[in-house]
Amino acid sequence: MRPALAALAACCVGARAELPSARLPARNTTAAHVLQCEDGLVLPAWLPLEDVPTLHIAIRGLVYFLTLMYLFIGVSIVSDRFMAAIEVITSREKEVRVRRNGSDQIIVVRVWNETVANLTLMALGSSAPEILLSVIEIAGKNFEAGELGPGTIVGSAAYNLFVIIAICVAVIPDGEVRKIKHLRVFLVTATWSIFAYVWLYLILAVISPSEVEVWEGTVTFMFFPATVMTAYIADRRLLVYKYLKKGYRVNERGVIVEGEGDGSVEMALKPNADEFASDDEEGRELERSRKEYITVLRELKRQHPEEDLETVERMALETLMARGPKSRAFYRVSATRKMIGGGDFSRKIHERAQSDLSEVKAELQRRDSASVVAEPKGPNVCFDPDHYTVMENCGSFEVRVIRRGNLNGEVTVQYTTEDGTAEAGSDYVAAQGSLTFGNGETEKKFTVQVIDDEVFEEDEHFYVRLTSPKGACLASPSTATVVILDDDHSGVFSFPQRDFELTESVGTYELRVVRTAGARGKVRIPYWTEDGTAKGGAQYETVQDHVVFENNETEKFIPLHIIEEDSYEKDVLFYVNLGNPELLGDDNRPLMPGYEVDHVQNLTTLPEEEAVVAMMGWPRAGEITRAQLRVKESKEFKNTVDKLVQRANASIIIGTSSWKEQFSEALTANPDNPDEPPSVSDYVLHVVTVFWKILFALIPPTDIGGGYLCFVVSIICIGLVTAVIGDVASHFGCTLGIKDSVTAIIFVALGTSIPDTFASKVAAIQDKHADASVGNVTGSNAVNVFLGIGVAWTVAAIVHWSKNEKFHVEPGNLAFSVTMFCSEAIVAVIVLVIRRRKSVGGELGGPRGVKIVTSIFFFSLWLIYLTMSTLEAYDFIEGF
Repeated sequence: MRPALAALAACCVGARAELPSARLPARNTTAAHVLQCEDGLVLPAWLPLEDVPTLHIAIRGLVYFLTLMYLFIGVSIVSDRFMAAIEVITSREKEVRVRRNGSDQIIVVRVWNETVANLTLMALGSSAPEILLSVIEIAGKNFEAGELGPGTIVGSAAYNLFVIIAICVAVIPDGEVRKIKHLRVFLVTATWSIFAYVWLYLILAVISPSEVEVWEGTVTFMFFPATVMTAYIADRRLLVYKYLKKGYRVNERGVIVEGEGDGSVEMALKPNADEFASDDEEGRELERSRKEYITVLRELKRQHPEEDLETVERMALETLMARGPKSRAFYRVSATRKMIGGGDFSRKIHERAQSDLSEVKAELQRRDSASVVAEPKGPNVCFDPDHYTVMENCGSFEVRVIRRGNLNGEVTVQYTTEDGTAEAGSDYVAAQGSLTFGNGETEKKFTVQVIDDEVFEEDEHFYVRLTSPKGACLASPSTATVVILDDDHSGVFSFPQRDFELTESVGTYELRVVRTAGARGKVRIPYWTEDGTAKGGAQYETVQDHVVFENNETEKFIPLHIIEEDSYEKDVLFYVNLGNPELLGDDNRPLMPGYEVDHVQNLTTLPEEEAVVAMMGWPRAGEITRAQLRVKESKEFKNTVDKLVQRANASIIIGTSSWKEQFSEALTANPDNPDEPPSVSDYVLHVVTVFWKILFALIPPTDIGGGYLCFVVSIICIGLVTAVIGDVASHFGCTLGIKDSVTAIIFVALGTSIPDTFASKVAAIQDKHADASVGNVTGSNAVNVFLGIGVAWTVAAIVHWSKNEKFHVEPGNLAFSVTMFCSEAIVAVIVLVIRRRKSVGGELGGPRGVKIVTSIFFFSLWLIYLTMSTLEAYDFIEGF
């Protein structure tokens, strides 16, 4: 490319020398020249301007060229500080309470709509130098039209659309494609980007030739909000889905992106629901992100079995952040960092992942702690424990009451028994009284008597309550439950309930089997597992065994091992069955009914009803002998995944938190690979750019003021550097006899677009879609005209109108360049749309032959644009 540009520039210089109006050095007999240069807004002309030898002109041109390149590096660095501020601003999120699947949930909501952010602040950050150059040039020329600013905008648009897309098409690996995800937005912005330059031609050569009126400048500027609004409408499909009721949609990280709505949010996210049809793709992206995180987590667990879970989770988060979707700002800043020896963001991603994981764990721990019922402040009394199970023949048992909090002073509390199914007088002896805690005493006990009888009875219970405390308050539990078990018979065996719910992270779950209506003798009960939707060996370990109750033992536990799969969403069932209980003798052999002869003889003498009750004393199975166990995902794991996926946004790491961090980065040469020392090229690039790094490290960090202070200071710095660029570019062209319009479309447009070139290249390779690499090009091209030319020409037109003058803008080379660009841009957009057909599959990549042909075609469009515009500028062909 460099030889072609040099030849083109030489052709321009030589051709222009034949024209009497050229700003070239005038030859004389002493081989010296007279330079027709003027002082710039910031830099004065390089004196002397007369009798300048050819060698000095060459030296001056080289100095200006190198200075221009160095200034391009500086404006790239400060533009990245600007982009970092924009990223922090547009990445702001808030929590919103919504209803999802019938329950309230708190979700994270992105404050800025993605399309609006890309077309406003993101486009402004990407195109700030071009826009400010146009505005500053107008102001510097006493509000008279110049060629450098508008020429840079048109030249930059041509480079972005033709060269950047040509590179992005070529760098995709053979056979792979990248497709624009938000096609509606792309088509809208592409239409506006072409219309912007058509409109520019209309106001220059048709509506009011050679003059820009106030209303024309104002309308040009007003097209900017119109572009944003129509793109937003296309993104939200507001003109199609007018019945759209939701207010938010889910993006790739599970962050809810704000849209149109009635203020209430009902999150169902069912793939086939009509009102959510427009967001199915975003929902699937979120699910893919979750699955990717879980898949990476499992793989890392297998690769690093010696690491603890927190370390593996951090490694998985780093991987997800590195692979996940990134913003235009991230790619732009990454490209510039590599150009100046700043390395990539691997170290910052590692630090960010560590910080995020710690914050998530702490947040979940705080949430769990908040759910625990707080103990009352001050001295208090309660039962400990609050549940007693006693045998009917125990005679009596002690009930324990404890004192907590301030132990100073004396505390009294009343206690009393209260009937349940057990009755005072027949099953237990009613009790009441007062307990007095002395100074420093922490517990008191009182005795309750149980009445034994020979009649078989079901389990019964009664209560003991605390009342009337003095010197303290009652804490929970203030009521104790006492269950009396019959000791005359063997009991009824069952599960306490039919359904159990457990998480897969429980490991070994202890399933409780209870013995009621008696606790006499040694009893054995068989049990076994049974598959449901959960499969043995996959979700749990199958088991078949016995559980043995000793004499007077009232509960046992069956160990069930649950296999952890790290599932985000899991809902499977399996069953555990109890067989018929068997009464065991002293030799552990089963006893049959009638073995105890005396007992059998007693049955024959009893009335029928009493005999039935007596038979109930033999061990038997209760009503619930089949338990259903529902295994669900770990809530902690699910919450951790949700939080980490939401935080897996590598884009926000481009921000900074302190001046110390900024100066540390500015003074350090960082390699691309953080595990290796910086290379020689890293040090060279670092030394060359260290001045700009230190200078712009003075800009406030993005964490101060939510990024807005950095935003304002950065744009001021961009304006200052851009003003110098404008003067140097003008002096460079003047010294070598190159017109400002040609300097703009070749040198300035190329210099300001280099970071975008590398950013788009990386985005094309790493992103799953083409939006970050191609989709933003059209939006930026439209914004350049509507802001860069709209603002500058509106202000200039108003100034001239206030003086009763006209603001003259000669169509000349600008109108011709605009016409060439519009014609070729239409062809380029058509080609991109055609490439979406199945034969290619997307705007970028595709079969090797198709890639090469497309890239050559787009690059040829740019060369044709440069050649034709340059030839017209030097009157080789007729323009407007």
